[in-house]
Amino acid sequence: MSYAPFDWIDDAARRRADAGLVRTLRPRPAETASLDLASNDYLGLTRHPEVTGAAAEAARRWGGGATGSRLVTGSTDLHAELERELAEFCGFEAALVLSSGYAANLAALTALTGRDALIVSDAGNHASIVDGCRLSRAGTVVVPHADPGAVRRALRTHEGRALAVTDSVFSVDGDAAPLPALAAACRAEGAALLVDDAHGLGVLGEGGRGALAAAGLAGDQGVVATLTLSKSLGSQGGAFLGPARVIEHLVNTARTFIFDTGLAPAAAGAALAGLRLLGREPERAGRVREVAAGLYGRLTAAGLAAVRPDAAVVSVRAPSADAAVRWAADCREKGVVVGCFRPPSVPDGVSRLRLTARADLTDEQIAAAVETVRRTAPVG
Repeated sequence: MSYAPFDWIDDAARRRADAGLVRTLRPRPAETASLDLASNDYLGLTRHPEVTGAAAEAARRWGGGATGSRLVTGSTDLHAELERELAEFCGFEAALVLSSGYAANLAALTALTGRDALIVSDAGNHASIVDGCRLSRAGTVVVPHADPGAVRRALRTHEGRALAVTDSVFSVDGDAAPLPALAAACRAEGAALLVDDAHGLGVLGEGGRGALAAAGLAGDQGVVATLTLSKSLGSQGGAFLGPARVIEHLVNTARTFIFDTGLAPAAAGAALAGLRLLGREPERAGRVREVAAGLYGRLTAAGLAAVRPDAAVVSVRAPSADAAVRWAADCREKGVVVGCFRPPSVPDGVSRLRLTARADLTDEQIAAAVETVRRTAPVG
């Protein structure tokens, strides 16, 4: 009998195909005539000459890679500058840059909890938060989506260290978390609040300072945040924001910081340039919200089941996973690239197209994109 330890993969592949859940890698061309409503380049900075120029200059000066972990050889002056300016811009005491937003969430959840702690997590949270909860070894209670009362009730069941965690803007439907009410629930029960502001930075708050700034919670001693540098700032990487003593704790205990190679200098340089551009051009944040509102208004006027956006993400319901895949493919064929979310990316099991607003989209492009989505919509 032959030894075939991976035969089970074929069965899993067949089940995925039957459920319409096969995923395929599609290399993005360097230049394309397609209209992009799938990327997270909310401010249109990924190709901005100041951002790409800063990336190139950093690579020339510091090298193509970080060369080691942040605690060995992977920290440069660029990393320190970026941390200082991120903290100042977002209104926090200090910041710590990591290799990705995913790594930042794993760092925060594992370093700030543990076996004796409780985590209360929103049912709609991102996969990186779900994985961080699992790796933390803390007791985890998943509460109904955007329900501060449920958070408070869960916190009351535990004595000792506790933390509630939520996305600021949820990546599936683009709705915002009730941050003031969540912070009040945590404050009443003596718990910390961790907010993943990946989709809020650059879009919400005065000049794009983020959802926590908009909620008046930036710098609160009981609130910490994670974010990504790969969306509004047009680069790559992640960061953790909070009190200086919490940052020091992560430097000494967070495994995804200690044992991971540092963020490449080119990415740090690009993110710093993107942050400075946002500081000089705060109107970009308002334009993203205008574009999102325009997409939503036109989609609903066309009779499509769009969800009202609180930031840059506009979700459109599809009748099935297969229908969502075909719909996205038909849009792509017509020159409009949109996202396609299917289980397990959608916790409620409802497949969607996801359109992302960008500050550099024109009104004409918005109208053309919506017309394409309307014309290719599945019947029934």
